[in-house]
Amino acid sequence: MGTGPTGRARRARTVPPGRTGGAPDPASEAAEPSDWVGHDRGSREYRRILVALLGAGIATFAQLYSPQGILPALATDLHVDASRSSLTISAATIGLALAVLPWSIVADRIGRVRAMRIALVAAAVLGLLMPWSPSFPVLMVVRVLEGIALGGVPAIAVTYLGEEVRARHAALAAGTYVSGTTIGGLLGRLVAGPVADVAGWRVGTFSVAVLATVAAVLFFLVAPEPRGFRARPVSVRRVVGAVGRHLRTPSLLVLYAQGFLLMGGFVAMYNYLAFRLEAPPFAMPAALASLLFLAYLAGTVSSRAAGGLADRVGRRRIMLASTAVMVVGALVTLSTSLVVVVVGLVVMTAGFFGAHSIASGWSGARAEADRAQSTSLYNFWYYAGSSVFGFLGGLAFVGIGWSGVVGMVVVLCVVAGVWGAVRR
Repeated sequence: MGTGPTGRARRARTVPPGRTGGAPDPASEAAEPSDWVGHDRGSREYRRILVALLGAGIATFAQLYSPQGILPALATDLHVDASRSSLTISAATIGLALAVLPWSIVADRIGRVRAMRIALVAAAVLGLLMPWSPSFPVLMVVRVLEGIALGGVPAIAVTYLGEEVRARHAALAAGTYVSGTTIGGLLGRLVAGPVADVAGWRVGTFSVAVLATVAAVLFFLVAPEPRGFRARPVSVRRVVGAVGRHLRTPSLLVLYAQGFLLMGGFVAMYNYLAFRLEAPPFAMPAALASLLFLAYLAGTVSSRAAGGLADRVGRRRIMLASTAVMVVGALVTLSTSLVVVVVGLVVMTAGFFGAHSIASGWSGARAEADRAQSTSLYNFWYYAGSSVFGFLGGLAFVGIGWSGVVGMVVVLCVVAGVWGAVRR
């Protein structure tokens, strides 16, 4: 869920003593050429970075959201209601939200790739252990720890892109990365649901953890050595000061709020859709209901398209248009026709990921300094929204039904859109 694209040419950097030319020092991620401006789109290293981040995105988001499609089965097995079962998602996302700033500090000191490798190994171990938790409280603890480990990827990935890719390609590269995260989220749900239908939710989520481990290995094998990173000491006082400055900057604050509100609505929709579809009048089996997560493919397309359109017509216009599309899609899901519900879900998903791909990159580009902390803040509020509204949506669903969830989502989108329209 790192810093976004800078949107401007990088300043010249000093070549470390004893170094000539632009070859990276294999012993240190700090080495870089004095005039480094990033890999060009289409180059071998550019493609390797995107493939590596695809692996990291799959490893992260497959595990983060794998329980989402099997919440009804989990709730039945562990004897909890819909709102409590959703804490399986919220526990991981709140752990991730709390971890993004610390991970950004670690990455500033030891390097982006090295930090992401540590995060992916820790997450893989916890992911393989999580399905065998003996009780709901133990499951919650493991999910929080898993979220903390997973936070190392979204906290760093876009920063890594911003340092390694030429500035004029950064928005497109960030959009491509976000589209890759949608594939991870989709695979986690698609694997967990059908397997859980046959062998139970524990085997279903374990299968996803195995898949995530394979994807993490891909990152290890493909990620090129960084050339745009320069190690620097980062004090807690400096980070706190940067956070305070960003939170007092209106143009950044609105982006953080949009991430908080839109992600909260998006996760609430997906958390409780399975409960609606597995109950009358739809009465869908879990394996079939999990196929609705194929709607994520709309986000895979829209996130990359939004990055390209933003370069031509402006980020703000695409952000507001995407938010409006999300509202329309949410309202369409009120239908009692399954086909219409699916159409609404696809539209809502496309709108959300279009907005997110813009906001996540813009949160770094708009910061005049300390960009890593700015996009870490965006990620904090983004996943905090997932945790808060993912749970509150359950209260709305239990108390009112699906219309309560949709009503909450629409309100969140409208507030995000209006705030974005009046704040420049």
